[in-house]
Amino acid sequence: MKNPPKMMKAYDNSTFLHSDGARMLRIQAEYMEPDQRLQRNGIKHTVIFFGSARIRPGDKPGYYAAAAGLAEKLAAWTVQEHAPDERYHICTGGGPGIMQAAHEGAARVDKKLNIGLNISLPFEQHLNPCVEPDHAFEFHYFFMRKFWFVNLSAAAVIFPGGFGTFDELFELLTLTQTGKSAPMPIVLYGKSFWTRVLNFQALVEEGLISAEDLQLFTIVDSIDEAFTIVSGGLGRSHSELARAEGNESEVMTKRDEEPNT
Repeated sequence: MKNPPKMMKAYDNSTFLHSDGARMLRIQAEYMEPDQRLQRNGIKHTVIFFGSARIRPGDKPGYYAAAAGLAEKLAAWTVQEHAPDERYHICTGGGPGIMQAAHEGAARVDKKLNIGLNISLPFEQHLNPCVEPDHAFEFHYFFMRKFWFVNLSAAAVIFPGGFGTFDELFELLTLTQTGKSAPMPIVLYGKSFWTRVLNFQALVEEGLISAEDLQLFTIVDSIDEAFTIVSGGLGRSHSELARAEGNESEVMTKRDEEPNT
């Protein structure tokens, strides 16, 4: 008598898990696995660094060196000022360019402060060597990666970049403008770049944003100025506030009530 065919459970079926019908499971996995790992590692809040993957060491404006210098200064500050489970981590997309620059700077203080939220792309993107494996995450879905950026962030520093950087910047501004994310310091580094490629004042003059919306961000040109704004405005992340309150609708008001840490 022939042995009965070996049966496969649905959660072991790779063909099913990668099918169109199982997309919701894959999306859920990109929420649940990072959530569990971040909690296990005691990572509560971050400072995001956004910027081009194409900027290399020695660039003429000095953006690479500035990103590394600022991240190093923030890392040294949080190690000195905060207990290990309350430190602010340096979070980037985990790739080259400005992302690697920020991680190189933080690694001069403590490599464990680096968080890399990588994305599978056909070019440009690969995990830089300054992120430890347990602090590196690989995403398929852009929107899940962006969710984790904002959910963990207590501040953001945006260096010059292309479409991806602009996408991240404007999503962050929209979420804070509409109160969907807790308010946070948002710093745009490089006055000559940002004032040349974006005319925010024109949006005000056209009635497309309010004059008050210009207060959502600050454009700076020095490491010291960026450090002062970020370190002076840091509080708890959206995720941390939501867990503490048990209600995301309370997050935006609670963040404003907190003293700076």
